[in-house]
Amino acid sequence: MSAAVVSDHRSTGEVPYTLEEPAPKVLSFWDQSAFWANLGVSLLAFSGAYTVLAPDANGKPQLSISAGIAAMIVGTVVGGLMLGLAAVPGARTGAPAMVLLRGLFGTRLSYIPTVLNIVQLIGWGTFELITIAGAARTLFHGGPRWAFVIIAGLVTTLLTIWPLGSVRLLRRYVTVAVVVSLGYFYVQLVRQGLPDLGKGSWDKFWVGADAALAVSISWVPVAADYTRHSRSSKAAFGAASAAYSVTQIVAYVLGLFALALAAGGDPFQPFLHVALGTVFFGIFVLREVDQSFSNVYSTGVSIQNLFPRADRRALTIGLGALTTLLALWLNMGNYFGFLGLIGSVFVPMLGVLVTDFYVLNRGRDWNVDRTAPSRWGMIAAWVIGIATYQLINPGAVGWWTTFWTNAQSWLHFTPANWMSASLFSFLIAALATYVIGRLTRK
Repeated sequence: MSAAVVSDHRSTGEVPYTLEEPAPKVLSFWDQSAFWANLGVSLLAFSGAYTVLAPDANGKPQLSISAGIAAMIVGTVVGGLMLGLAAVPGARTGAPAMVLLRGLFGTRLSYIPTVLNIVQLIGWGTFELITIAGAARTLFHGGPRWAFVIIAGLVTTLLTIWPLGSVRLLRRYVTVAVVVSLGYFYVQLVRQGLPDLGKGSWDKFWVGADAALAVSISWVPVAADYTRHSRSSKAAFGAASAAYSVTQIVAYVLGLFALALAAGGDPFQPFLHVALGTVFFGIFVLREVDQSFSNVYSTGVSIQNLFPRADRRALTIGLGALTTLLALWLNMGNYFGFLGLIGSVFVPMLGVLVTDFYVLNRGRDWNVDRTAPSRWGMIAAWVIGIATYQLINPGAVGWWTTFWTNAQSWLHFTPANWMSASLFSFLIAALATYVIGRLTRK
């Protein structure tokens, strides 16, 4: 890499093209707060709000709206704290998320979660483009779905070429418009008169909380991709935990209100039926590209853990094209099962990371070199956490679910309604990490 190119990155405060150059520390607390606040407000929170109502196999909600709101708040607050804990190591080391895992698992073993992360981020990016296209068709009362997908894919790809500039753009122009739109829709939807929010059960409370937590946790394996550019660890933790949690709670409650008013119909319609609804909902549609942008950009950064000299621009352009093609082909059918699988993998992995980074190593001697040795004990702790999650909540993904329900029978284990798969797997993985870490050190 020539000195001229390195100098150009430093002067513009933009992300270097490869992993072989240091990350510029240019993002303030407010830059990051705007970024995470916008990620907390998603069209998926409106179209997917039903997931916190713990729908059964037939899609019928098992929680009341009020119980779903409570479950969502609990899951989001816990998930926000976990997100904050995942943000700090990136700020301290300057390494992106998957490179951080070299210090946890070793370089070669870090490729396992890296590949999983690449797969789930491509899935999230695809879902975002599908959601944007669906919302745009609702906004314009029809139109060619393929055209909306392609436009969203092009804008997404352009943003990934200047990632830190895109974050600053959110702070300066987008966040205020989003906050105003949220406030406006709250007033308008409440004025319409909401149905009985207490009708239903609280029995599946922790299933709903896990669904909300899974959405927050889905950002854990990408948090350090952005917080490595933070000016301080405190700014990284505060922005990620507080800004994201507040806006996700606001967005999900609004989505549940819309869901109640839609009565099983299109959850976007209640927004369009109020005065000026088209204008304010259009703001949501436009800013949704920050979700697809972050997924596509972080996919490219994750691939750089495998190929450190790869140019992020070439990677994200190719990934933008891939997610666009997938969005033209796929639908949203397996959204809830997708969330369950994400949570089952990355919640316990965070338990391993937090224990090893904060407790055992206390942030010292975190080896992110390409020669970092393999640590099979940490992989074992991670697998124990994944198994804990699946035994409590096997999800709804075909053969995977069948395997874990059979495992429940073999072990004569029946999970109680109060058991949280996310919290139990996090704690069990953390405990296993501590025990294995102490034993291997001795």
